[in-house]
Amino acid sequence: MKQPLSIVKIGGNVLENSTELTRCLRLFAQLKEQKILIHGGGNKATELAEKLGLKAKMSGGRRITDARNLEVAVMVYGGLLNKSIVALLQSNSCNAIGVSGADGNIILAHKRPVGEIDFGFAGDIDHVNGQMVSQLLEAGITPVFCALTHNGKGQLLNTNADTIASELAIAMSQDFETTLYYCFEKKGVLRDIKDDASVISHIDKKSYEDLRNNGIIQEGMLPKLENCFHALDKRVSKVCIGDIDMLRTGSKLYTTITL
Repeated sequence: MKQPLSIVKIGGNVLENSTELTRCLRLFAQLKEQKILIHGGGNKATELAEKLGLKAKMSGGRRITDARNLEVAVMVYGGLLNKSIVALLQSNSCNAIGVSGADGNIILAHKRPVGEIDFGFAGDIDHVNGQMVSQLLEAGITPVFCALTHNGKGQLLNTNADTIASELAIAMSQDFETTLYYCFEKKGVLRDIKDDASVISHIDKKSYEDLRNNGIIQEGMLPKLENCFHALDKRVSKVCIGDIDMLRTGSKLYTTITL
């Protein structure tokens, strides 16, 4: 029987609110099973970019990364946020290590080909070295991934953190009973973005198409849900979307994604 593994991706306002981040990491540290954390940080990167006189650009909920904005992403994702999160986990007796996809050659990616949109130094994942991640877990170390990968030729790439979470979950599902949690500031996927109580408790492929066609699910939630279904198609056991309390034992108010 496979051991359970929880893979938790945090983003949104959770990363910007120190109180919420501290609470989230405390709940994460209390998870009894093996665990992996992935974090984004797009808003923090945008904030720093603006201070440096750079303009952040988005398309379809995904970030366009030119050379200077890549430098900002590396500073924010791989430096400030990643090491701050690791330090907070250590204070909660969770022996964590901060990594990018380049560390240990864990995540190889390629620069996204130019189509209708040139996403710049955005990386699409080719391979995840699950064996290296398993070695960290077996050593009692919790990996904390930032949203950076590499192409194996010296080039770092900005890679969507939701995608990293999905691909990690897929790779680890070969050896673990894997549950993937997308944790942000809302209780789940909302039917009405203005009503935090309008949580959609369950979404499958059919209902997703209906919700998307009716404009209920749009923008940044679209790639998130695409990653959910991709993970489930590749035999990840379970995918959930919700806020911090989703990690609490007995919590029921969140969105479960199934095929």
